[in-house]
Amino acid sequence: MKTDADPLRWETLPQRLRDFAAERAWQPFHSPKNLASALIVEAGELLEHFQWLTEDQSRALARPGPAKDAVAAEMADVLLYLVQLASALEVDLLDAAARKMVVNAAKYPVEKARGRADRASEL
Repeated sequence: MKTDADPLRWETLPQRLRDFAAERAWQPFHSPKNLASALIVEAGELLEHFQWLTEDQSRALARPGPAKDAVAAEMADVLLYLVQLASALEVDLLDAAARKMVVNAAKYPVEKARGRADRASEL
């Protein structure tokens, strides 16, 4: 397995995660259901960092510091579980994202959605 010092690349991330789990014999626990559950738990931990912040305070997390580092770590946890789930279900995340962006562009045409935070049904 690659070491922590090796640069992480999108193309190799799923295999590196499979190797990490295999080395620890975690495959029996990594069912799609369990991975989706873990993803939601991690998303909740990410949300905790924003729970009582104002809009301005949440934007301030972009500045370097311990708070940003903590948020980044939770974001990484969310990403890693999402990649593992995609791998388990054989979903190409970039392809799925590209297709979803096309759907969203049709649901939220610029001329109707610009500057609005309404649901598509309200446009």
